Amino acid sequence: MVIPPEILAELAEHARAESPNEACGLVAFREGVAERYLPGRNAAASPYRFELDVDPESWFLEDDGYELAVFHSHLSSPPRPSRTDVENVGLWAGRPYLIYTLRTGELAGWRIANGTIEPLALETRTD
Repeated sequence: MVIPPEILAELAEHARAESPNEACGLVAFREGVAERYLPGRNAAASPYRFELDVDPESWFLEDDGYELAVFHSHLSSPPRPSRTDVENVGLWAGRPYLIYTLRTGELAGWRIANGTIEPLALETRTD
């Protein structure tokens, strides 16, 4: 999966704006390349977990051929799923799951299913 610089900048900006709480949203991919970031609202308003509240119309992007990935930020912990993330994966099970760490600026991708965490190959472009 490829994250162009403008999408990475949007993720980072949203994470900074929501600090000290976790930011969350959806990233829309077409053919493995992120084309859009749809910022959501963290209904949990928490620095330790997120509950994604996003425009319901966003889900129709899948009908237009996009693959949706959930995104959320961590304030300082590494960009890997926490126990809370795994336990609350819900409808994101098996889908791309992106985590950005505000402290380091790292972004990582995962798939979480049946308690198993698998890394996704992410490429962040600088061009």
